[in-house]
Amino acid sequence: MASNNAVLQTRFDPKGNIRPWDRTLQIKIVKGFMKEGDTITVRFGVTDHGGPGMRLQTFCESRYEFRVLVDPIATYNFQTLAEQPAISIVPGVPEAWVAVVPSTIASGEPFALKIKAEDTWGNPTNKASMTLTPKANQPIENLPDTIDVVEGKFTTVLDGLIAKDNGPLEIALHAPDGSVVTNCNPADVADNPPRMSFWGDLHGQSDETLGTNSAADYFTFGRDKAFLDACAHQGNDFQMTDAFWKDLNKVTAHFNQDGEFVTLPGYEWSGNTALGGDRNVFFPVEGRTMRRSSHALIEDRSDVGTDCHTAGELFEAFAENKEWDVICFAHCGGRYADITMAHDGRFEKSVEVHSAWGTFEWIVQDAFKSGYRVGIIGNSDGHKGRPGASYPGAGWFGAVGGLTCFLMPELTREGLIDCINARHHYATTGGPSGRVRMDVTATFDGPATQYLDDPLLTADCANKPCEVAMMGDIVHLPSGDVHLNMSVDAASPVRRIDIFNGLDHLVCHRPYSEEDLGNRIGVLWEGAEYRGRFRAVPWDGTAIFDKATITSAVPVNFFNRDKTLDLKDGTELEWQSVTTGNFAGFVADLNDSTTGDIKLSTTLVNESVALADIGYEDTVLDASDILPRGIRLFRLPDDNPHTSVRIERTLSPQSGRDNPFYVRVTLEDGTQAWSSPIYVLREIMA
Repeated sequence: MASNNAVLQTRFDPKGNIRPWDRTLQIKIVKGFMKEGDTITVRFGVTDHGGPGMRLQTFCESRYEFRVLVDPIATYNFQTLAEQPAISIVPGVPEAWVAVVPSTIASGEPFALKIKAEDTWGNPTNKASMTLTPKANQPIENLPDTIDVVEGKFTTVLDGLIAKDNGPLEIALHAPDGSVVTNCNPADVADNPPRMSFWGDLHGQSDETLGTNSAADYFTFGRDKAFLDACAHQGNDFQMTDAFWKDLNKVTAHFNQDGEFVTLPGYEWSGNTALGGDRNVFFPVEGRTMRRSSHALIEDRSDVGTDCHTAGELFEAFAENKEWDVICFAHCGGRYADITMAHDGRFEKSVEVHSAWGTFEWIVQDAFKSGYRVGIIGNSDGHKGRPGASYPGAGWFGAVGGLTCFLMPELTREGLIDCINARHHYATTGGPSGRVRMDVTATFDGPATQYLDDPLLTADCANKPCEVAMMGDIVHLPSGDVHLNMSVDAASPVRRIDIFNGLDHLVCHRPYSEEDLGNRIGVLWEGAEYRGRFRAVPWDGTAIFDKATITSAVPVNFFNRDKTLDLKDGTELEWQSVTTGNFAGFVADLNDSTTGDIKLSTTLVNESVALADIGYEDTVLDASDILPRGIRLFRLPDDNPHTSVRIERTLSPQSGRDNPFYVRVTLEDGTQAWSSPIYVLREIMA
């Protein structure tokens, strides 16, 4: 509305300007003109004339700016106003609670219990006020009888706690009415553990590129609100100026504190997939050269000579400049990494199986097809300023950002780099149950040799005799079998544990027997449209039971709060859901659970299945195209108490190929975890 009654024409374009200012409202004066003192009023979110209102972003931002530009001479040379309107976006009321302790605790050594409340969108909130009563399964020195969470504080931290009894540690926090508010993540207390479990998210951005809030805010959130042990910033290289790169190095160095919080300097090499695709690049020290994929959004081109326009050129430049300490990960964002086109194991140590973009097991499979020896890692690639707790919010992102558990003796930058180089880590899909404790080791029938580097890459690679190998190790075993030992401790019951030898699926272990099955039916939909951007698969649909009745239904991986699972009546469920390589669905508790059919109606699958046919093994309704897609149905026990599982399997390595033995864990609530492989070699292939 113009104050002088000039006639205005408006147009909205969600991609109408240079990122990150892409959502654009254009106002054109088609009759009349504006002079000094005249105003145009824009009203956002009003409903007084029947408008639907406007939802703001679902994540917090200290300064949410409405960038205003004008074309004063009608030449389409827009000028930015000197003063910009802005608001603050703050968290809402608490809906969920999170309590975190170290996953591995040294007996008799102090540790901390960290508590926060989150609003409906996963933002830590300072609007919580409650007196909590902690109850532990063993005595804990200095743990108070009650904990006062005070309004105005985002977190409550109890330092100096000491546990002396070896074994699992469990802490539940109770509300004044006695109900359980939350449980801590699984933890284990041990005497002088050789390796500790440290949690990291090494991939995200701040508002200096395509994220939210500053780089300093980014690291502060990871340390103080997500309770991470390790963190790194990965801005798109084509948007990172030299000035910001220098500032980011200062910020990274400032936050790095051995024993408390470890950071790595780095950036995201952001070439298109046809040029190799996104790579995360990390350095052991600050002050290194950023070799960009391009200067697309950078006006100063004085250092364009250091650009590397393909991933292959990037790896070659590292080698030519003897930067052997650089670490890279292959990432699947919009410009997904094609590791079959470009990969160099001297630098590229891991592939990212999960992020806020979804789940990408295909990149792990690509590595095995190509004979690469890589670790498996999970990060967020969060743009919302929430590393380590990156929820999807509204829109088409349907996954929580991932986490990586680094297994290393101590929390130092050097230790983290050594851990990544040795692939001693595992990935999870993050979320409320994301801090899964997982251990995968192998023993051998015959004499074995562990290589301290990859013999494919290093001549005369150092080695030593090996009786036990852990995830990430490369072992030569001339003869005999492998005895794989695996344990998992989780906050949600374990649904299945899958063991693989590279591309070959060897074992599916369920912690319950077929005789334990009851009246709970699981229905999960999964998959991606294809590998690149806009991979989302819509799964909006219904499930109708023609004879059985639904007593309850629990959603699985419904992280996007715009997507809901609704019980219409006793026989019908309706939902809106999206997957991006991951899965979602529901577990329904039924009366007459073997009577009649379930009729599923979705865009991709319309089929009826007899409930009596749904049992211990998954029933799969395949809708695969470029990538796997479909719906799977299975039956569960009425009660699955198996949150801790220990298994051992004897595996026979094959000759003439690598044997990457690795494990994938799937919990009932939809959380998944992947171990880095133990590479067992019959012959030394160099």
